[in-house]
Order: sequence, then structure tokens, then C-alpha cells
Amino acid sequence: MKILCVIDSLGSGGAQKQLVELAKGFHEKGHQVSFLTYHNLDFFKEELIKNNITVHCIEDPSYLKRVWKMRTFIRSGRYDAVLSFLETPNFICEIAGLPFRKWKLIVGERSANPNIEKSFKLKSYRWFHFLADFVVSNSNTNRDIVKRVNRLIPLEKLKVIYNLVDTGSYKTIKRSTSQNRLVLLIAASHQKLKNLNGLIEAVNLLTETEKSKLRIHWYGDEADSSFNNAKNKIQKYSLEDNFVFYKATQDIKNRMLEADIIGLFSFYEGFPNTICEAMSLARPVICSSVSDIPLIMTDARYLFDPNKTDEIVQVLSDVLKLNDVELDAMGKANKEIANSLFDKEQIVSQYLNLMQQK
Repeated sequence: MKILCVIDSLGSGGAQKQLVELAKGFHEKGHQVSFLTYHNLDFFKEELIKNNITVHCIEDPSYLKRVWKMRTFIRSGRYDAVLSFLETPNFICEIAGLPFRKWKLIVGERSANPNIEKSFKLKSYRWFHFLADFVVSNSNTNRDIVKRVNRLIPLEKLKVIYNLVDTGSYKTIKRSTSQNRLVLLIAASHQKLKNLNGLIEAVNLLTETEKSKLRIHWYGDEADSSFNNAKNKIQKYSLEDNFVFYKATQDIKNRMLEADIIGLFSFYEGFPNTICEAMSLARPVICSSVSDIPLIMTDARYLFDPNKTDEIVQVLSDVLKLNDVELDAMGKANKEIANSLFDKEQIVSQYLNLMQQK
């Protein structure tokens, strides 16, 4: 098949990473794959080129001109299937099919933003989903939101396919707490919704002994002003020895293997890549109770309400008490779950099956 993947950019976001991994999977199965974007951010571009996947970028400061150019590009490409992720790319691909199309269209829903059900703009994006062949959510939580917002979508069009994880040549290694300090790794952009502020407040409430045992490595790019506010608060609370910040990296899996535990503190998520990857790498995980995470993490002791600082404090305190054997057991259990839910071969095939349905 000739497949076009459409997204806003090749920046370092989770949706971009998933679409890149899917594209690589399609290509490995012998399909002709290309990308279409409209913002020239190239975090993943080199990876696509290395895998012989062509990237097209249509930039135009005029929204209407950009939409028209992308519509023309899609309609003239003689594609067998188009797969898009995120609201605006989905909308563009849906109207590109008017008044008729010959290609299969699958749009990906990847946000559990509670504002979707309140905002006219966010709801209106979902009204156009009746123009797609399938609407694929990466969590049951997101699918349920789409169902409530657009009750006209036939249930057979709504699918749930979890994120894939390709651990490839990465081998799980036995963790070893560094210098008697537990290294907690977080891979997330610096947006308010990622709740760095809540984590800082929780760390500040730990005992001095607990603080001395914890080191937090946060990998992510700065997305809004919340990061500067957070750094000021770290300084105010004298927590500089507990937090280390790094830029987003494509080598995050190796960084995870070097860490003792992986965390996520978001207020909401579609379905977090970082948790999927951590579980696949047999790493212990602590996470806010968002999306489908409570359905797949069997031990509720390491879940928390991101709005309740006392719950975050309790989880941090609990994991700091765990010994190496207990942490390794957590990681092993996570890997068993991940192997059954996030297998690359299985998930790539699920998308291809939808594209090939008559």
C-alpha cells in the first residue's frame, strides 16, 4: 500500500513519536510510506530519512492557504490510506476527502483533555469524524470522550489501539540504586499539565532523610512559562539537590535503563508513551491515575490523584522504602503487562488491518 502519515510537525511530542514508530513498522512490512507536516520542527526527521521514509512539509502563514495546499497534496497523491494524528491534521484530512475520496482514512484521537467536552472549538473538531472510515483512540478514556461529544459516529467506527513500544535491541538490565539515592526519571515537556509544580510541593513535604535519598532527572523541552516558575520554587524550597533538568533526547530508553524508577505526574494524558516504554523496559513506575493507567497498572499503591499533594507524598515515601528485590519485582510485573499490550508487531498489524478493510 501507499500510505501517507499526517501530523502537525516532527517535534518531540508523544503523538509524533507514535506516528513515526508506526510509519517505520509499515515500511518494514513492505509498504511505501511518507509523511506530511505543516510546521518545520525536525526532532524525528532524521530517523524517518534513515528509514527511507520521505517527509513533506507545507508551511504557510495563512491557515486557509495551508489547508488548501495540504488538501491538494493529499488528493493528488494517489494514496491507498491516510493516517493522521491530532485535531487539526485530522480535520484537514477529513475535509480533504470532500466531496469524495478513494483512499482509506483513519484519524487518531490521542487526548483526554477534559476541556474537549466544554469547548465549542474542541468539540467541533470531533464532529467531522463522520467523514473518516475509522477513529482510533489510544485509550478507552479518550474513546468515551469522543462518543459523548459526537453521538452520531457509528460504534463500529470507534476503535481503541494502545501505543506501541519498540524496545528493539534494548536489553533490560538489573537496576542498581545510584550512590544510595533513588533516581526517579520523568520524560515530559514543561507544560503546566505535566504537574512539575505538584511534584515540587510533594518533595518539599518529604522528611529530610527522604529528600536525601531521592534524585529526580526530568527530560523535556520548555513549552510554557510554568518551567521558570517551577525553577524559582525549587530555589525557594532549597531543593536544587533533588532536581536535575535535561533537554528532550531520542536516547530516552537508555536513560530509563539507567534510572531506578519512572514517574509521570500529569493532570491528564491521552495515553502516556513514557509509561508504556518504562513498563516494556521492566522499570518500576509511579503515575497519576489518568487515562487507562489504572486499568493496566495492577498495583494501585503506586497511583495517585495529581491534584492531591498528600497522595504524591505518600507514593514517593513508599517507593523510597522499597528494597532492590521489591523494585525488581515491580519492573518484572510491568514488563509482562507491556508485552501483552504494547507489542509492536501486533499494533502495526491492527492499523494495517483497518487500512485494508473493504
